[in-house]
Amino acid sequence: MPGFSQNLKPTDKMALLKGVVTNYKMKPLSKEIIMFSNDKTKAIIKVNTDANGKFEVLIPVNATYSLKYKNFTSDVDYTKMTIPASKEATYEVEIKIDPPKEFVLDNVYFDTGKSSLKPTSFKALNDLVEILKLKNTMIVEIQGHTDNVGKEDENLKLSQERAGEVKKYLVSKGIEESRITAKGYGATMPVADNTTEAGKSKNRRTSLKVIKE
Repeated sequence: MPGFSQNLKPTDKMALLKGVVTNYKMKPLSKEIIMFSNDKTKAIIKVNTDANGKFEVLIPVNATYSLKYKNFTSDVDYTKMTIPASKEATYEVEIKIDPPKEFVLDNVYFDTGKSSLKPTSFKALNDLVEILKLKNTMIVEIQGHTDNVGKEDENLKLSQERAGEVKKYLVSKGIEESRITAKGYGATMPVADNTTEAGKSKNRRTSLKVIKE
């Protein structure tokens, strides 16, 4: 894992970025994934924070980057920064984030009325696997939710089966089964109005809840 102990040195073509990631209470956040995406070439440089929330990385000069961080299955834009052409430059960056304890897995899809995962879900789930492997003490609950269409017991069963399928996928990719519980809640925890199609769509979701970090 990249960290300050590497003693990286800047050059004419590569600037040195030294960063620290904390929450808004200034607690250092370890094992966070920070990314620098080159706005022109779209090349991505990825680095993990160490036990003190710190990282250091060499990054090409004369470019503008979108700084992002990984939020389970999503890449979240944080800020932009320009690294000018400068000889042996070192820059410092501070990042403050509040990682969520609950998160909707927006890009996880199932076949209509079934628990089988669509292949379009695999990228998001693989991103989640990456996070769970990095944060290897984290325990999570995968939650299945439905809208209120249909019978209550059938919705509960479907939501449980869908949560179970997500757990099965994560376990198949090397995440310990003991770190994941799967729970179906049917239509009992709506986040939107079930009287509209847009609301129903929001209620049909798979979410993650952090039980232990």
